[in-house]
Amino acid sequence: MDVINNLYIGFQTALTFQNLYLCFIGCLWGTMVGILPGIGPVAGITLLIPATFGLSATSALIMLAGIYYGAMYGGSTTSILMNVPGESASVVTCIDGYQMTLKGRGGAALFISAWGSWVGGTVSVIGLMLLTPVLADLAVKLGPAEMFAILLLCFILLASLGSGSFFDTIPVILIGLLVCLVGIDSQSGVQRFTHGITDLYDGIGFLPVGMGALGIAEVLRSTEESLVRTVSKVRLRELLPTRQELRSSLGPIIRGSGLGFVIGLLPGSAHILSSFLSYALEKKIARNPEEFGTGRIEGVAGPETANNAASGSALIPLLALGIPTGNAPAVMMIALLIHGVRPGPLLISESPEIFWGLVASMYIGNLVLIILNLPLVGLFVKLLRIPFRILFPIIILVCLVGTYSIKGSTFELGVLLFFGLLGYVLRKLKYDVPPLILALIVGRTMELSFRQSLMRSGGSFSIFWESPVAMGLILVSFFLISWNIYRALRPQKASWEKALEEG
Repeated sequence: MDVINNLYIGFQTALTFQNLYLCFIGCLWGTMVGILPGIGPVAGITLLIPATFGLSATSALIMLAGIYYGAMYGGSTTSILMNVPGESASVVTCIDGYQMTLKGRGGAALFISAWGSWVGGTVSVIGLMLLTPVLADLAVKLGPAEMFAILLLCFILLASLGSGSFFDTIPVILIGLLVCLVGIDSQSGVQRFTHGITDLYDGIGFLPVGMGALGIAEVLRSTEESLVRTVSKVRLRELLPTRQELRSSLGPIIRGSGLGFVIGLLPGSAHILSSFLSYALEKKIARNPEEFGTGRIEGVAGPETANNAASGSALIPLLALGIPTGNAPAVMMIALLIHGVRPGPLLISESPEIFWGLVASMYIGNLVLIILNLPLVGLFVKLLRIPFRILFPIIILVCLVGTYSIKGSTFELGVLLFFGLLGYVLRKLKYDVPPLILALIVGRTMELSFRQSLMRSGGSFSIFWESPVAMGLILVSFFLISWNIYRALRPQKASWEKALEEG
């Protein structure tokens, strides 16, 4: 009953004219950045953070969330019509989606993609509504030792399940943890790594780092790709699928919703992992798996449903624990911190209008996206005709203006450009950049939990194994580290054995 009453309050918040308008703008912009290759949801959210400075935290979160799940919807359009993923989670959609376009069934693929995205998004919102308050209540009962253990496990899972290898991700996480140490220590008042520079006393800002490493770096990387695109046209009457296509997509949509929701709770690129696992699952259980890759509707329905379900459930750890498990939730957390709101166990009890307003807006946003991504698909495809030589300089200009507008500091412009180049270099070296941002945001909480634990125990590390929860989580972390070391050494062992046999 409390859920229904709280949801009613949430709809009262979400249905105000301003929040409805912002939800629509977020969904519209999200669809656009999902369709335009080279931008993606993270850069799309980052670019509009400065536009939220005059808004309340609730309104800002509603708009940014609309961009997030809107990009998941829009990313399938270019995958299906052009064989070019609008964002990384739609890579696997290219396999069968584009083949359907070549067979004249691109409109049906777009319809099933939008329908599956709506189902997956709605399932994830229901799970968000029911699971987040329960998880937050449990988190309130945890002490600093347990919170440190949770964050440690989060980083190990991030390195294990991320898009990069474990030993490539750990150094990036360490860089982020080192960056978050810069500034005046809140407990002792000691300056750390400031070198007498007054602009560093408050630490390095989240926004210039995020805009640089995720926005500027993405633009620089995208300029290296071929920008010549061939777009297939889709008419409105071609969007209706056949009965057979509807029946074939029902099972993948149901399975994709459950699979995506569960995977979305894990750290790392959950929406990417869920789409690939969904495709692999559908191919494995299919009667004729050899037909996948030739234009099977199951290869579109499952992955698109899964990545949207994962996107919604990824918000649960952010809102309940204050732990962003992906790059887009991390950028949303930056926006909330700028507005003076810290996500975590106390968010729902202290600011219920933010959480329930967000939940209600996501129900509304999913309906808005169905309208945007079906009847107006032809209009959005025309966006692909915008020359990238015009689009990319505008993005860089928005990043510069947005960063400068926070404090009016030219130093932060330098931080933006530095991390933009750093993010570009890391990408060129095949390193995963989002873990750096996650470590920068969560690192301070992790350090605070660690120090508070030692203060409670009088400097003794025994507090970590006296707590069964903390001890269990730390053991799981060490097991994952050992497993990754074993997995890395196994190919070397095999090559040594082969060399000995040949010798």
